[in-house]
Amino acid sequence: MRGTVWAVANQLGVVAGTPAELLSALLAGPPRTVRLGGAGHDPDEVAELADVLREFGHVRVVVEAPDEDAPVSKPGDDGPVDVADAEAVCAADPVRVTAAYEAADDEHGGLRSAWLRAGQSLIRDQDPARRALVLRTALPPDADPRIRQALARSAATAPWHMEWAGACPVAALTVLPGGAPVVADPGGGVRVLPDGGREQSTATRVRAAAASGEDTVLLLDERGRLHRHGGTGTALTKAVAATLARHPGTALAAAADVVLVGDRMGSVHAFGSDGLHQAALHSGRVTALAATASPSLAVRTGGTDGAVRAWSPADGGHGSTVSQRSSPVVALHTGPTPQGPALAAAWADGLVELHRPGRRDVLGFRPGPAVRAVAVTPDGALWVGTEETLIRLRPRWARRRGNLPNRARPGLH
Repeated sequence: MRGTVWAVANQLGVVAGTPAELLSALLAGPPRTVRLGGAGHDPDEVAELADVLREFGHVRVVVEAPDEDAPVSKPGDDGPVDVADAEAVCAADPVRVTAAYEAADDEHGGLRSAWLRAGQSLIRDQDPARRALVLRTALPPDADPRIRQALARSAATAPWHMEWAGACPVAALTVLPGGAPVVADPGGGVRVLPDGGREQSTATRVRAAAASGEDTVLLLDERGRLHRHGGTGTALTKAVAATLARHPGTALAAAADVVLVGDRMGSVHAFGSDGLHQAALHSGRVTALAATASPSLAVRTGGTDGAVRAWSPADGGHGSTVSQRSSPVVALHTGPTPQGPALAAAWADGLVELHRPGRRDVLGFRPGPAVRAVAVTPDGALWVGTEETLIRLRPRWARRRGNLPNRARPGLH
């Protein structure tokens, strides 16, 4: 069933691992047509999922006739995959691997739980090296070291090198000017890595975080109100907080002496010492903001319309489109790197993109679970946060020499 759900979720541009999660994602949007079945899927599972989706009448379900010549992935079929072999599962048919792990009661060194956690990414058509990378980021802390080593070998030709990954619930991310990442968790706790302890913020649930100065982090809570963590308050942040108390925000960023806020109507507001600049940049709610001040203030915005746009308050206008996809943008972050400002963007279908300065190619990564936050570090690495996991990746072209210290965070590996 999971393989069928993942395939449908990928088709529809949402993240879901169960029929209930799929239905919830579909009910959150307009009525849609769902196509089920086709080659490689168990007709019984397809029929069961179709019945669940049809119960609510919000979606039109079309069941495609199975290809009689195509194999159906069921446990026990001929040519079975050795699900204890890390290299074999990365190269095998992912639908068949999923079915085998669902039927298994052995963790196989952590491979089973990693596959079932990241399966929506793994089931996509891709080369074994990319699958090995995703599996490696999803391994549990107690995974067999031999499995880790095998996946590291298999992922050697992937476009990313995984530096850290581990259990760490993430609601929002930002990076302090010195390069230390700041993690806000779903419960409102804030910690500075590598070794900062969790401190409760004044926000109950955090929607966005933005670094403002060397030791100050601004937080936007789920009600759209502004809070400060660390540092000292300024006249500007107090004025923005007072404004958001009356007119809640939907997204937040900060750079130099400017605080940027998005709203549900698609507009972005830049509060600075020279006054207020604003522009209508999206059709629908603004969902993410990012900004960098070097050499001048440059803003990146994301919305429910799936667009990432570049805007400069000094230039006014409506900005230009950086990227456009059919899924809503869920997170943005931009920051200086040795090559210039880089941009990380994430969408509701689980895709993360890294736009690097001076390069036309865009690096993509899908961890499997829904992405909650992204952040770029000054040395060119990328943090990706989900509700359960924090991952640090580095493009192969920018891989730093030496190993990162294990003390970076307890439980990271």
